[in-house]
Amino acid sequence: MQSNLLDVVIIGGGPIGLACGIEAKKAGLKYLIIEKGTLVNSLYHYPVNMTFFSTSEKLEAGGIPFVSNNPKPTRNEALEYYRRVAVSGSLSVHLFEEVQTVKKTADHLIVTTQKQTYLTSNIIICTGFYDIPYLLNVPGEELQKVKHYYNDPHFYAFQKVLVVGAANSAVDAALETYRKGADVTMVIRSEAIGDRVKYWVKPDVENRIKEGAIKAYFNTSVVAIRPTEVDIQTPDGLLTIENDWVLAMTGYQPNLSFLKSMGIELSADAVCKPTYNEITQETNVQGIYLAGVICGGMNTHRLFIENSREHAEKIIVDIIGKKAFVK
Repeated sequence: MQSNLLDVVIIGGGPIGLACGIEAKKAGLKYLIIEKGTLVNSLYHYPVNMTFFSTSEKLEAGGIPFVSNNPKPTRNEALEYYRRVAVSGSLSVHLFEEVQTVKKTADHLIVTTQKQTYLTSNIIICTGFYDIPYLLNVPGEELQKVKHYYNDPHFYAFQKVLVVGAANSAVDAALETYRKGADVTMVIRSEAIGDRVKYWVKPDVENRIKEGAIKAYFNTSVVAIRPTEVDIQTPDGLLTIENDWVLAMTGYQPNLSFLKSMGIELSADAVCKPTYNEITQETNVQGIYLAGVICGGMNTHRLFIENSREHAEKIIVDIIGKKAFVK
């Protein structure tokens, strides 16, 4: 165990984790950001051609301007920007170091990773929701042709691609692979493309479906996947279609079991909203705070980068207040 006591360990090196690090450093706290993957790991795993819904100024951290060449910034611009944030702020970040356990003693919190152990007075959890995909739970989902994360559309050129879902990620995957020459079929559980799809993209996919360039089955679900075929249950009955790849863009969920392992209470309903003080962001476990989308539990559409940045300042103000009181 490292002998130096930290004021705060920030778990998660995404935009909100970086914002927390900036505020902690400004306040003169001894802090460390721990990220299990690369810097802004979730953003790195977004599709290479992804465009944000938000404008660049709403994604800024630490008062550092985010200048984009487009009205809406791209994934690559965001990666460049947040890397610049980390460098210009000289932030203390440990990458590719996954937190395994958090234990509370009478006076401190012990954070253990696969590399080392840290002693801290406070923890801020900023782990987002992009780690655990919703599974189809159908035979054949374990095949290598089934992908729950979509990256580069060129990979699927001239292939028969089945896209499952009707939200932003599914629509982007369908349109981009179609434009690289894939034979695209969409399987959608509801009766229409999702209402939350980016307003400049929704008409595009609806028109491609209308003209037949992209085939779409509504009120339909996947029931079985095989190496060269997929069975789907349509309103007109079971249908088997030829297939090379399945892109299951069915959404993602936060790692709530990680919160429960620390003793953080979750609501008893389907949302599983963590218990925390909305003024200070502190959970029912003293010294453990939440920031970002993780605060919404399963309701991952309530919080975004732009309306979560304020969490960082609220938390650090509370930590500073406690530190002054103890002194």
